[in-house]
Amino acid sequence: MKAIIPVAGAGTKLRPHTYTQPKALIPLAGKTILSIIVDQLQEAGIKEFVFIIGYLGEKIQDYVVARYPELKCHFITQSDRHGIGHAIELTRSIVDNDDVFIVLGDTIAEFDIKEVMEAPHSMLGVKKVDDPRNFGVAEIEEDGSISRLVEKPAIPKSNMALVGIYKILKSELLYGCLEKLISSNDDMDDLSLTDALECMIQQGAQFKSFKVSNWFDCGKKETLIESNAILLKKFGGNVPESHGFQNTIIIPPVSIGEGCVIKNSVIGPNVTIGEHTSINHGIIRDSIIGAYSNLYEIVLNNSLIGSDAEVKGVSRNLNIGDNTAIDLGGGKS
Repeated sequence: MKAIIPVAGAGTKLRPHTYTQPKALIPLAGKTILSIIVDQLQEAGIKEFVFIIGYLGEKIQDYVVARYPELKCHFITQSDRHGIGHAIELTRSIVDNDDVFIVLGDTIAEFDIKEVMEAPHSMLGVKKVDDPRNFGVAEIEEDGSISRLVEKPAIPKSNMALVGIYKILKSELLYGCLEKLISSNDDMDDLSLTDALECMIQQGAQFKSFKVSNWFDCGKKETLIESNAILLKKFGGNVPESHGFQNTIIIPPVSIGEGCVIKNSVIGPNVTIGEHTSINHGIIRDSIIGAYSNLYEIVLNNSLIGSDAEVKGVSRNLNIGDNTAIDLGGGKS
């Protein structure tokens, strides 16, 4: 079985961070969004991955090659973004009719992946949502089988949303349905994977649903910080044993990267700090700080700071991208 991970999106809701960093590489609970996904699939026994890259794709490729040298990885570029369905269709020659496990590149969910892998049929991950109109929706029978799939229905007949995790045993039929959708779409609008899966159902394919216990939203600053706190509690955080932080209090859970210099500060709870970041006279909680940043005389809460950023000043609620220098002290005229 091959894993397919589409990571070609521009991540516009997380700007300014995604101007210089792919959303999939934003730090989260001491890892990255992408590494959490890959680690989960790797632990389930998948050794061959297909990454669909686009915007800032070279950073994705460099990261994967450096972090996962043991995996067999392919990289396909989606130059024109026409939706997830179009992205998956680009992988046809690599997949070569093998079974596939598709996980969208911003989808982190908790579920029994070994049980899903061992199931003898195709399976789709679902979770109940309050307003299913912005999701692909599954209509599910009592035995868990899926009778119909609809993408963003105006009048939903179900509140079970597709979370972006798909195990498909008949990839030949999947690619046939994708080809059919593409050939019938003259304008090449946003081609939905949900529509291709519904095409498979109409041609006799059987899908079972499985419920995820947690579905972490990594699409916006506020929900990303919430997800960071939950995952830090799950993973337990990580602080280098030989850190030598001077006059500093660490309140778990916290994850601090290698090479950080922290003095005269209070860090935590629920803080992730990237590698080689320097903090002096800081009080930071419920925040994510990128790598190679420099923070001085700062109080942060519910903040997202990019890599290579410099921040000086007093308490603020911030959303600062990479390569930024800000002096919140105002300076002297």
